Amino acid sequence: MNKQLSIIGVPMDLGQNRRGVDMGPSAIRYAGVIERLEQLKYDIEDLGDLVISRPGEEQEKKDNLRNLEEVREGNIKLAEEVDKVVSKNRFPLVLGGDHSIAMGTLAGIAKHYENLGVIWYDAHADLNSGETSPSGNIHGMPLAVSIGIGHEKLTGIHGYQPKIKPENIVIIGARSVDEGERELIKEKGIKVFSMHEVDRLGMSQVMQDSLGYLESRNVDGVHLSLDLDSLDPGEAPGVGTPVMGGFSYRESHLAMEMLNESEKITSAEFVEVNPILDEKNKTATMAVGLLGSLLGEKLK
Repeated sequence: MNKQLSIIGVPMDLGQNRRGVDMGPSAIRYAGVIERLEQLKYDIEDLGDLVISRPGEEQEKKDNLRNLEEVREGNIKLAEEVDKVVSKNRFPLVLGGDHSIAMGTLAGIAKHYENLGVIWYDAHADLNSGETSPSGNIHGMPLAVSIGIGHEKLTGIHGYQPKIKPENIVIIGARSVDEGERELIKEKGIKVFSMHEVDRLGMSQVMQDSLGYLESRNVDGVHLSLDLDSLDPGEAPGVGTPVMGGFSYRESHLAMEMLNESEKITSAEFVEVNPILDEKNKTATMAVGLLGSLLGEKLK
């Protein structure tokens, strides 16, 4: 992996309606992410946290989209920063914040690739739009936006769309998928490994199959978008939308180690750490441990 790494914190909590996830980047830093990666001999550039504008007062949802203008503005800033990092041939590591920030991350990355692949490690598919979302929370929409489906103020971030092809996506760990998302998965032929398939096949086979699938698509880079709610809430309680029946810490370590061994990952983001809902920073500490495995930490 590229040993030149730049960290961008995005204290975004406007893509949903529970406060606290804006403190996720600080919690992950407090859990020792920089020290952990320095031990792995990375050249680390910490770009600090983006400034995210707050709504003046509680706004009505526009087109069933909560905080549309502020979420858009924050993602435009993020796309510009990520674009600069990739232009300098550095590995972008984005720390969230809620998962709406994936719109900006992918917008900044994908323009540098002809055929970017995405591994979406998440309990949710995040393929809603204003028309299908039960809540209007934009953190449930970034994958749809990135394939060009959704409000034009979001799909057009960073001046182009779509960012990625539906057939270049692998969703791993899905166990809470809305009806509109199911229909879109079928319509677009998006590859999904639900928890049923993880249980039946085992994590090792799922990761082999995921990497093999992306290789068959001839991708020229792979972005990992990891939502901490992919883990079981008993292991990672500090998330805003916990769903029972998730990954164990051990399974996720194996997944990250296999991604590292593949030498395919070219960018990553870790999102949805909410220290207000956490227990003694347990979830942020897990995020740091998984980042260590992704970026090359070995027991021997």
